[in-house]
Order: sequence, then structure tokens, then C-alpha cells
Amino acid sequence: MINSYGELSDTHIDVLREIGNIGAGNAATSLSVLLDESVNISIPRVVIEDYNGVVQTIGATEELAIAILINFSGDVRGMVLFLLAFDDAKEIAQMLVGVEEGDDIGLSEMKISAIKEIGNILGSAYLGSIGTLTGLTFDISVPYAAIDMVGALMSAPMVEFSVDNTKILFIEESFSMETKSLRSHVILFADIPSLNKIMEKLGL
Repeated sequence: MINSYGELSDTHIDVLREIGNIGAGNAATSLSVLLDESVNISIPRVVIEDYNGVVQTIGATEELAIAILINFSGDVRGMVLFLLAFDDAKEIAQMLVGVEEGDDIGLSEMKISAIKEIGNILGSAYLGSIGTLTGLTFDISVPYAAIDMVGALMSAPMVEFSVDNTKILFIEESFSMETKSLRSHVILFADIPSLNKIMEKLGL
């Protein structure tokens, strides 16, 4: 039984990293089909940090970004967050939807919907990997989009999933495309009771 993130062993961390690896592989395959572009992924990182450490891991605190948040509940609870730099979000949305009037200003409703669908694909890929490995089932929320500075976007999961409002654990990966520069992160959050259920199902 894990009572704090400090009790996670190297074996626990390896398992979480492998969950991220499988989820990211599935997500990259789905994104490659959707974007008709080869998508590469980084090696998964399991990060345990406070708020400042989390923001430094992701990027500049005041950088404008779009976040797609998907909550999941059921056997375990948590959140998948897809974080994309705002300028990159505009470029990716244009690939999916095409050029629209006012593209130099911001993101239209249609383009935000397209980014939401990418977040949905990524979230489903990660949660599907957990379900396949553990047999656990989930209820997945409708994707929610928010546009703000990175520091503000990270505050909500920090409040909900941190231990004593100090430390938070997440699995983080970056996606990139071969022909375009893409700064994006997929972050999987889970609370300690959920981590215990996952580890128990995996025999740890």
C-alpha cells in the first residue's frame, strides 16, 4: 500500500513509465493517421514535483497555450491533459480544418473542436493502455478546452491531485512531427488511491 509518492519504488516507477510508453505509442499511431504525418514521441518521464517544478518541466510560466483536459472516473480517477503551445495549436488546427478568415488572430470554434478531438484520441490511447494492462474500467468525460498561460493551466490539476497541496505525480511525454516543429505534452495525473489500485492489479 502506497501512502505517499515517496514510497514509490523503482519497480513502481518502471511500471508507470511502461504505461506511458504503451499509451504514447498508441497515441502516436492514431495521430499519424489523423494528421497524415509521421509523429515521434519522447521517452516517458515519471515526474514527482511541486508546482514550480511542474511548470519548469512543461515550459515558461507565462507562455500562452491551449490545454485539453479529460477527466476519468470509475475504478480509478484522474486526468489526462494535452498541452499545446498556442501558435502550434493554430498550425495543427489549420492542417485539420484548413485556412479560415481571421486565422492570424486566434482559434475558431471549429479549430478548437479539432484540437479537442486530438486530445480525446490521446486520452483514449492512454486510458486504453491502462485498461488493457489492468482490466480496470473508466468513465471518460467530454474534453474541455482552456486557453491561458502555462502556469494557470497547470494550477487546476495541482490543486486536485497533489498530496497536501505540495507534490504531484504525473507521466509526461512530448510529441513532435518530422516536417513541423511541435511543442506538445501529454500528462497523465492519478491520485494515490488510484495508483494503489493500478499497482494491485499488476501484482505489485
